[in-house]
Amino acid sequence: VAKLVKDRDALLSFYDYPAEHWKHIRTSNPIESTFATVRHRTKRTKGCLSRKTGLAMAFKLMMSAQQKWRKLDGQNRLPEVISGVEFRDGVRQFPTAA
Repeated sequence: VAKLVKDRDALLSFYDYPAEHWKHIRTSNPIESTFATVRHRTKRTKGCLSRKTGLAMAFKLMMSAQQKWRKLDGQNRLPEVISGVEFRDGVRQFPTAA
């Protein structure tokens, strides 16, 4: 319990982003899954004869894997996130007049 209390802000920072982005944030290590295809194939080929052929194979594998990537939901919200607009529970918070 002490660990959860200590890390509360980090654990709940998930809700500081638009609700449309939550399923993308929850994915487990998207960079690693992107390169899994390349890693799997290069390990199975036991070397690519030369650096040039290895790079060509990795490039072609990445280009074919790119066809399966999902588009980001709520991509229209990215400028707001980058500019620092505050979101609470996935909903944009508008500044109140004082």
